[in-house]
Amino acid sequence: MSEDNILTPQGWIRGRLVHQRGKIVAVEGALCDPVDNDLPYLLPGFIDLHVHGGGGKDIMEGASAFEVITRTHLRFGTTSLLATTMTAPVAEISRVLADLGRYFEQRPRNSARVLGVHLEGPYINPGKLGAQANFAHVAVLAEVEAYLRLAPLRVITIAPEIVGHDGLIRALSQRGVRMQIGHTLGSYEEGVAAMAAGATSFTHLYNAMSPLHHRAPGIVGAALAHAKYAELIPDLIHVHPGAMRVALRAIPYLYCVTDSTAAAGMPDGEYQLGSHTVTKCLGGVRLADGTLAGSTLTMDQALRNLVKIGLPLSEASQPLSQFPADYLGLEERGRLQPGSFADCVRLDRCLHLTDVMVEGETIDFKNA
Repeated sequence: MSEDNILTPQGWIRGRLVHQRGKIVAVEGALCDPVDNDLPYLLPGFIDLHVHGGGGKDIMEGASAFEVITRTHLRFGTTSLLATTMTAPVAEISRVLADLGRYFEQRPRNSARVLGVHLEGPYINPGKLGAQANFAHVAVLAEVEAYLRLAPLRVITIAPEIVGHDGLIRALSQRGVRMQIGHTLGSYEEGVAAMAAGATSFTHLYNAMSPLHHRAPGIVGAALAHAKYAELIPDLIHVHPGAMRVALRAIPYLYCVTDSTAAAGMPDGEYQLGSHTVTKCLGGVRLADGTLAGSTLTMDQALRNLVKIGLPLSEASQPLSQFPADYLGLEERGRLQPGSFADCVRLDRCLHLTDVMVEGETIDFKNA
């Protein structure tokens, strides 16, 4: 095996990664500065905690879509992800969660690992739907418990200002579900109170939430002032580079997501996003009225965008791998070190993917 510049928690190592049975057993070599050579970069595989679709398929289509989506994103370096649902009737969400619960135990060849589910709605504010369908309703613990029996819910997006949601945030966070503030018209004070109740992150920071004003800081202000974690879409469409840098400076473990739709990895045209028809054009995805509706972003492009706005490669890697792994408490993912899963991406000196490995399996791009 040829040498690489391997990004480890201790820094760059010029050498080789050794793995057995899907886990890293050694990183052989010596500390280096990649500027001093022209070898490829080997980074931890990307972890995307907000994926609605890809390859022309949408999560809400159910079982027939999952393998296409996971294969599509693996081609762009995403080695594990959270399947993300849309706001929909209870029966439809239940059907999709039942399918995901069965798929969760699998990882078909040449596919990314599904780590669980991000339930984005229906517990959101109907006044801040964004591209979500208007099936928002108040959360009831019994309903969520029924969903939990169907599939592993890792993350739930919730609007904290809705009466009764503070109690649900407290109850579910105590059970290990990551409660994220999003699709909300809440005030700064309501955002801070939700964090005190156990909310741990913010869904696509800046988007679909009350903005920052110097006399009414809003949910954005609560995130920038108090959050340890938040997700952000770095496609350079959803968030201005300057606002991205503000968030990177304010939130210590800001992590990046794609919020990708069926249009990811596909040509311009019309695609489904839950019950909506969306159009991909000029690098974005929108509803008929022009509202942004997810993205076409892939994680390898997210990495290049972070480097483009000025982050060193080693820092740009963290929001795409280590920080999302840490957010979910996954100590065996998101870093290249002995004991971790052998999930990694190799990039050339222009930061274009050349190879992907997931749990020790080298991906066959021709059949992925």
